[in-house]
Amino acid sequence: MLAAFTFNTAENLPIGLLEVISESLQVSVSAVGLLVTGYGVTVAVASLPLAHLMRAVPRRHVLTGLLAALVVSSLVAALATSYWLLLVARLLTALAQALFWAVMGPVAVGLFAPEVRGRVVGALSVAGSLALVLGVPAGTWLGRQRDWQVPVAVLAGLGLVSLVTVAVLLPTSRPEEERAAFGTSPDARRFGIVLAAGTLSATGAFTGFTYMVKFLGDVSQFPPSTVSAVFVGFGTACLAGVSITGALLDRFPHALLTTAVATQAVGMLGLYAAGTDPVAAVVFLVLMGGALGPVFMTTQNAMLHCAPGRTDIALAANSGSYNAGIAAGAALGGLVLPLADVRGTFLAGGLLTLAACAVLLGGRLLRQRPEEELPSWRQVHTKFGRISNRPRPHRFEDQVRDNP
Repeated sequence: MLAAFTFNTAENLPIGLLEVISESLQVSVSAVGLLVTGYGVTVAVASLPLAHLMRAVPRRHVLTGLLAALVVSSLVAALATSYWLLLVARLLTALAQALFWAVMGPVAVGLFAPEVRGRVVGALSVAGSLALVLGVPAGTWLGRQRDWQVPVAVLAGLGLVSLVTVAVLLPTSRPEEERAAFGTSPDARRFGIVLAAGTLSATGAFTGFTYMVKFLGDVSQFPPSTVSAVFVGFGTACLAGVSITGALLDRFPHALLTTAVATQAVGMLGLYAAGTDPVAAVVFLVLMGGALGPVFMTTQNAMLHCAPGRTDIALAANSGSYNAGIAAGAALGGLVLPLADVRGTFLAGGLLTLAACAVLLGGRLLRQRPEEELPSWRQVHTKFGRISNRPRPHRFEDQVRDNP
């Protein structure tokens, strides 16, 4: 949880310190913005290749190396005196985070019984959301009070605590022997549906959210001093959403994913339709915030169940596609903005989120074929993971444990 908090804070901290970093390094604000955009693109592109490359390395060693990279890159960033050195440090952190989200989930949930794995995913998501509610605001305040390098150095310290803890306490085992190394209910069709819905949802969300400040000022007519308070409400709603969803995730995994995506669609389309009213804008913004975190959280949880092979590969694909959706959404919003003003970005984003809902509902309505018509276990796993010639037991997890 501490590592998740640190990585998410490191990813988003430059957003609150754009002007400070710009003045310190004597570069444009847009150039500093690329520190965030380049970070997300790196995570999107590198997640799956890195997970495949490191698939045979014990997870304790992988996590130790990733946290070491976080510490080193944060120290380099804190000592950077040029924009290019800072950019290199950011890209190193992004590479570490790309693999971290793929490895962390199976390792963490594998330490607990299967029936409480949803709550474990929820705890990790709460830590990630706290980065936006607590980590970035606190880092922004500290950076403005002292210097922008100070909160970056603090992140190195937090990463070091996580590094020592994992290196000393986490058991060492082969990746395929981890209790959560494979999906509990492998389903290639469900995997594709969740991946597509998550990507569409992320693209839709960030088509509008990227331009939220402009929307609140131009459409809702909030004064600049109030926008910050509205964003605190958004972050609080996100934290509340992942907390509530985490508590229910083990009982209603499928329904909660659909509910989160549908709530996001309502929030975005509501902002488009009624965002000129400040009260309505706050209500729909809270709905959007309450759904944004749970969407990614519920797709990650789904991957632990429906992964047609190794869960780390499935989680890497999900994280990569979600970050690709973030980048695509920001780009799409930039194209819509001059054509249909800032309200149009929320209409486009809401329609994309509705498409994600349609994908999920369509997947549920598809008739399940009889068991004898389903593809063989070997066919499903030839591409995605380790193959077993033995008949599939009631729980694949038992097969992995009994026949490593």
